[in-house]
Amino acid sequence: MGEETPTSPPERGARVGVRDVARAAGVSPQTVSRVLNGHANIRDDTRARVREAVSALGYRMNNAARALGTATTRTLGVVASAPALYGPSAGIAAIEAAARARGRWVATAYADAADAASVVAAVHHLLSQGVDGIVLVAAHALTRDAVAQARPGVPVVVLHEGSGARRQEEGAALAVRHLVGLGHRRIAELAGPEDWTEAAARSRGVACALGAEGLAAAASWTGDWSAAAGFAVATAVAAAVATADGPTAVVAANDQMALGLMAGLHARGVDVPGRVSVTGFDDNPDAAFYRPALTTVRLDLDGEAHRVVADVVGDPPAPPAPPRLVRRASTAPPPRSRTGDETGNIPREPPAPADEAL
Repeated sequence: MGEETPTSPPERGARVGVRDVARAAGVSPQTVSRVLNGHANIRDDTRARVREAVSALGYRMNNAARALGTATTRTLGVVASAPALYGPSAGIAAIEAAARARGRWVATAYADAADAASVVAAVHHLLSQGVDGIVLVAAHALTRDAVAQARPGVPVVVLHEGSGARRQEEGAALAVRHLVGLGHRRIAELAGPEDWTEAAARSRGVACALGAEGLAAAASWTGDWSAAAGFAVATAVAAAVATADGPTAVVAANDQMALGLMAGLHARGVDVPGRVSVTGFDDNPDAAFYRPALTTVRLDLDGEAHRVVADVVGDPPAPPAPPRLVRRASTAPPPRSRTGDETGNIPREPPAPADEAL
C-alpha cells in the first residue's frame, strides 16, 4: 500500500520524523535512514535531496529510535570524577573533541571514583542512554572493579591506562632526568593520591628514573592534586630543605600542587629555584604565568583522547606523541652547583631558558 503524500509540510513545532523527510525528498524511509547513517551506496543527487529535506524540515535524529534499527546511538559515555581539577576537565574536553571528529557524541556522568556504588550508578545511567562504549577519566584503583560489577556489555577503556600509563611514567622520568642534568642528587617527590592510577604511574616514573641514576627519593609527600595541598605541605618541605642533607629539588605530580608548593615556600622565605627547584606535570595553560614560571611535563592529551576513542569504536588507533619537558624558570642547578656541586660534579644541563619544550 503506497504512502499518502502530504499537502503541506509538518506544522512548525511538530515533531518531524523520517517519513516526513522521505515524503519531502521523494524517497523511501529506508533511503533516508541510509543517508543519515552514512551508507556509501547512495547516489549523490539522492543524498543531496535528503539533506535538503532534513534542513528544510528541521529534522533531528532521535538516537533512541535510531538505536532500534542500527544497534548504535553513536554516543560514547564518559565516567569522570574531580571535574574541578585541570587534568580531568581537560581530558573530558579532549575526549569530546576526539569523539566529534569520528561523528560521535559524548554523554558524561560524574561519580566519586573512590565510591564503587557511585561508579556503578554512573555506568548504569550511561547504559540507560544506549551508549556504545565507556571511557573512564580520573580513575581510582577500584574504578575498574566497580565497572566490571556493573557488567556494562560495551567496550570500556581508561584514559592514561596501558600505553597511556607508560607515557605518564616517561613524563615523570623526564622531569627527574632534567633535574639530574642540572646537578641535583637529592630529589624529593610530591606525589598524587595513592589510589589514582595516574598518580601511581607518575610515581613509578620518578622511582625508575631515580634508580637508573643510582638515587632514591630524598623525601616524599602526598597531596590530593590541589594547590591547597601543595601549600599545606610547604611547611614540611621548607623544614627538609633547611637541613644539611635536605632535598634541592621537588618533583610534583601535577602543576596545581607545584603552584601551591611554590607559593607556600615563598611565604616561608624559601627561594625557588635559588634554594630548591620545583617541577610540575600537565603544562596547564597557566603554568607559564606562575612565579617563577613552572618547568613541567606536557602530554599529548589530544592524541591520548583520540587513542582511547579509537579503542572504544574499534578504529585503528594512532599513537600519541611522546611527552615533552617544558623548561622554564622554576628549575636551576642546586645552590652549591652553580659552577660545581658538593661532589665536584659539573651540571650536565645548562640553566633553563624562559620557555623551551624538549
